Amino acid sequence: MERRNSRMQMEFVEVSMEEGTSSDSTNLHQVVPPPYKSSLEKFITKIKEILFPDDPLRQFKGQPLHRKLILGAQYVFPLLQWAPTYSFKLFKSDLISGLTIASLAIPQGISYAKLANLPAILGLYSSFVPPLVYVVLGSSMDLAVGPVSIASLVLGSMITEEVSPTAQPDLFLQLALTSTFFAGIFQAALGVLRLGFIIDFLSKAILLGFMAGSAVIVALQQLKGLLGITHFTKKMALIPVLSSVFHNTDEWSWQTIVMGICFLVLLLGARQVSIKKPQLFWVSAGAPLLSVIISTALAFAIKAQRHGISVIGKLPRGINPPSADKLLFHGDHLVLAIKTGLITGILSLTEGIAVGRTFATIRNYKVDGNKEMMAIGFMNVVGSTTSCYVTTGSFSRSAINHNAGARTAMSNVVMSVTVLVTLLFLMPLFQYTPNVILGAIIIAAVIGLIDIPSAYLIWKIDKFDFVVMLTAFFGVIFISVQLGLALAVALSVLRVLLQITRPKTVMLGNIPATNIYRNIHHYKEAIRVPGFLILSIEAPINFANITYLNERIYRWVEEEATIKENVCLQFLVLDMSAVSTIDTSGVSLFKDLKNLLTIKGVAIVLVNPLAEVIDKLKKSDDGHDFIGAEYLFLTVGEAVASLSSAMKTKTPTMEEEEAQAIVTEY
Repeated sequence: MERRNSRMQMEFVEVSMEEGTSSDSTNLHQVVPPPYKSSLEKFITKIKEILFPDDPLRQFKGQPLHRKLILGAQYVFPLLQWAPTYSFKLFKSDLISGLTIASLAIPQGISYAKLANLPAILGLYSSFVPPLVYVVLGSSMDLAVGPVSIASLVLGSMITEEVSPTAQPDLFLQLALTSTFFAGIFQAALGVLRLGFIIDFLSKAILLGFMAGSAVIVALQQLKGLLGITHFTKKMALIPVLSSVFHNTDEWSWQTIVMGICFLVLLLGARQVSIKKPQLFWVSAGAPLLSVIISTALAFAIKAQRHGISVIGKLPRGINPPSADKLLFHGDHLVLAIKTGLITGILSLTEGIAVGRTFATIRNYKVDGNKEMMAIGFMNVVGSTTSCYVTTGSFSRSAINHNAGARTAMSNVVMSVTVLVTLLFLMPLFQYTPNVILGAIIIAAVIGLIDIPSAYLIWKIDKFDFVVMLTAFFGVIFISVQLGLALAVALSVLRVLLQITRPKTVMLGNIPATNIYRNIHHYKEAIRVPGFLILSIEAPINFANITYLNERIYRWVEEEATIKENVCLQFLVLDMSAVSTIDTSGVSLFKDLKNLLTIKGVAIVLVNPLAEVIDKLKKSDDGHDFIGAEYLFLTVGEAVASLSSAMKTKTPTMEEEEAQAIVTEY
């Protein structure tokens, strides 16, 4: 009965092919090579696709000279796009949002500088000069610029591995500024050379796990301030931090703990209010500054230092002093500065661009990634010469800036001016600010970096990405920040390599009564066409995967040869629609398959080879040894319809004739 069903199925396929493709078989569409292009033209086209996918010069086409000059100036300085039409109405919105983010930027700036093991004043310096640079060069209307927790953590931890911030504070500061300089050079170079695709190696899964792990480490580091511990580990991993906490219980200060818990509850409560009611964004924005004011007044009133509560101490008054003379371009620690700058540059650049694009999507305007790289890069280069450390766009401050109604980047100017006033006149007020408050502010800020709903979504969509995310998370909290990130990137690159070396190849079958051919393991109604093995290669063919493809295809041929059907295997049809490119090693795949399959009497048929592929195949087959015009088709349907008439019927064996006779009698 099975043989009868097989024959009926074969006849059904033949009938559907004859009915559906009879008109096409007399008018086949030819596969032709692409129009001729010189090697130089091909090279230029490839470079343009790599470096200029957005074709930034298209806006200049057909424009008069004066208009081109204006467009050029606007492209280099995005400030010129909105400044000519800026109005007092827009300024009122930017003024409110600028003052709002300044209330958050001042306490956060001081806190993040302490997180980076730098003098607290550098956090305010870094909230004054960089925003002014970004306003001129940046293209985002919502990005609030300043120090961020992740970059501060990485900068501080990497330099601390070789230089002590307490024993060698001057050298530590020099290395931090030098790292910032190299971070800016690297970021600006990516933008100028349009190599932004490099940061794409940090996938969403990596960033999610890395930021969550960093948030845990940052929060644990604040236990030093929350508990009042003076002797604390310099390491960032989970186990050394917890070990340091519980081995120094004699240093715990109950007064510090009570104050820290009270203000942490206040900050977290304010954050929850703003999450549940976004229109009350000012509650979470003003809570850190309010906490600083209240705690400072309280510390001054009760003489906090007498009760074991440490305070920031006296901060210098005045604007940023020049620091170009502090940059180190020689010595034993130069490599450390370059490495730290590279890693913090990538992380801060990725965060800044991601935040900018997020809010640009919400407000329906475009953020140019390459211009953002240049803006953030030049911002850090200038910052390194004006006593600033690595800065970028902060997600928390940008979200508040957006919710406060910022209309342009002028809100950064308002924030910068507010910080300037603080630097000139208000610095003595921070002398009695307890360090425990800074720790509470940091913990409240980094909790938002742990995104559990997004992690669950990754688990549902892609289990491998979830493993990558967990690798980044556990690598950061158990090993180190940079090694955890490196492990996750390595795992992602391994996945890409596996996709390259083990490309997806599927068997196609015909959907009855149509000319459509689909994966037989995906579409259950799709059935094999007797005499044909139809495969679809869904990846570029290159030196890394030709051995795998050769062995996999030949195994399929061997398996097909064992199937008992009325027609033996005569054609191997390769659907090349998804093969975007091929190299010289890939060309040899078809030569090898030709030699192997000729012995079995199987011909290779190529379907829809794309321009670059057919061009290279034609050039390498001058003698028409493995590609014949009669075996080139535009669709699988045309290939099957045209070649069906050339199929040879398999002669039944004696055993098959006897079996058929028994079935007939039955």
